Amino acid sequence: MPLERISRTCFKMIHGKNLVYNQCWEDPRLDRQALEFSPDDNVVVITSAGCNALDYSLTGVNHVHAVDMNYRQNALLELKKAALQNLDYESFFSLFGKGRLENWNSVYPEKLRDSLPEDAQKFWDRHGKFFKGTGRRPSFYFRGTSGLFAWMVNGYIDRVVKLRGPMNQILAAKTIEEQQEVFYEQNLKESLFRPMVRWLLGRDTTMAMLGVPRSQRQQLDSGYPGGISQFVVDRIETVFAKLPLHDNYFWHVYLTGEYTKTCCPEYLKEENFETLRENVAETVSTHTNSLLGFLESHEGKISRFILLDHMDWMYHNLKDVLCDEWQAIVNKAAPGAKVIWRSASLDVEFVDPIEVNVNGEKKTMGDILHYNRELADQLHAIDRVNTYGSFYIADIKVD
Repeated sequence: MPLERISRTCFKMIHGKNLVYNQCWEDPRLDRQALEFSPDDNVVVITSAGCNALDYSLTGVNHVHAVDMNYRQNALLELKKAALQNLDYESFFSLFGKGRLENWNSVYPEKLRDSLPEDAQKFWDRHGKFFKGTGRRPSFYFRGTSGLFAWMVNGYIDRVVKLRGPMNQILAAKTIEEQQEVFYEQNLKESLFRPMVRWLLGRDTTMAMLGVPRSQRQQLDSGYPGGISQFVVDRIETVFAKLPLHDNYFWHVYLTGEYTKTCCPEYLKEENFETLRENVAETVSTHTNSLLGFLESHEGKISRFILLDHMDWMYHNLKDVLCDEWQAIVNKAAPGAKVIWRSASLDVEFVDPIEVNVNGEKKTMGDILHYNRELADQLHAIDRVNTYGSFYIADIKVD
């Protein structure tokens, strides 16, 4: 189909040669409750920006394997690891909390570069400007494709709808009641989502900048009343007016370009700095590979699988590979293994029918996955990111 081919080409152009994510868009507070991490756990997660891999390490698990086909995402996590091991806390927070480091030109070659693997060295040799705090996008959190979109959103807020004052007020609110007062009295929903903006939200190019492929957009267009544009509008209303914002670091950094020390991921908090400094080299590793490729080559067992939302795209584009991936998950699952994933869809129906072999016997994933739907629904309702249609938690039972 021509539109599908055009969409895929656009998505590859935007993502194929770029750092896409500068922060993770999955709430690890939910993941901790869903997966009940223990010191014996070996975890695999798709890297994204690496924030959550570091968060899981803080729970005391045995090892976190961060896997991503985009080496640039792994380069970002490797830079975070190098900075944890070689910088003091204030410099580390300036780099990844404020998104800039004034003396980057000296700190990078003297303290960071030698601790990076070769691919990461080459990437940051070319893209160190992301952290210099100069230019029209002075924060790292306005870099990469998702960061570019965040910068454009902030420009729209500042110069088009001119809502920076109310936006700062709502981000500073201490209670949901204070948030609601700003959101509804300032009429933020209608002011932010003008007809042209709603139209743009339905375009593949716009969604691609956010890391949303056409297949995910189509799921929401067909499954959500009002389609993806209304889904986005409703999610923003939930974030701003129905959930606490005081610790919602995802949206704080998106709308300001920086974290604060009281509103930031766990890996950026001072009380966790020494723990990560001491343990990160041994407990977190990156792998530039597909999840399938990693699992097939990995010799050990995995007890916690964090799949993000990548199956949405695979189901529409690489169904055979998705089946192979689930077979690899079953093959590598340790006793008591758990898996979580997210989806743009309101209800994922394509996983359970997938057939796999277990000890020479053919079974479906519906036979193997034992869902905790009640907990998933409870956690999904309080997701600080609030951009997914559904959330899944399951035990993997292969005996």
